[in-house]
Amino acid sequence: MENTKVGEDLRKRDVERRGAEHITLVFELNTESFGLDVNNIREIVRVPPFITRVPNSPGYIRGVINLRGSIVPVFDMELKIGMQQKELTDEARIVVVSWDEILFGIIVDSVREVCTIYDVQIESASQINTSMDRKYILGVAKHEDGRLILLLDLAVLFEIDAILEEEA
Repeated sequence: MENTKVGEDLRKRDVERRGAEHITLVFELNTESFGLDVNNIREIVRVPPFITRVPNSPGYIRGVINLRGSIVPVFDMELKIGMQQKELTDEARIVVVSWDEILFGIIVDSVREVCTIYDVQIESASQINTSMDRKYILGVAKHEDGRLILLLDLAVLFEIDAILEEEA
């Protein structure tokens, strides 16, 4: 009983020192690391050989796929954040995201890992030099191995609030 109390006290002190933990999916685009909260990730799938184009859609929309009976729009992350689009490799994946009952996929070059990031590791996006619009970035995490991971704000990046208002 006493060991349990000591363990709880140590965990509380650890949370106070490091801050809240965020379980993050880390993926790569053009050798840069990006992160998304795993709570918004539904699944990760291989890029199918064919993605159906949607006429008159913005350039960053690759098209739609049929995912076990659900039609899922697929966005090209590189184009959306202002990078040059490149050929997809065998490591490319579609990260299927569920946000307020909206289901969509984002194409990434590769999925690297799922890791834990603490508040103490996250700094403001205003301190980085990037061509990407900073409003899309929640912060920059310093991984234990020295990598920097840009934490993306999907709601802003894909204007989810506007989509929800249109549906209402």
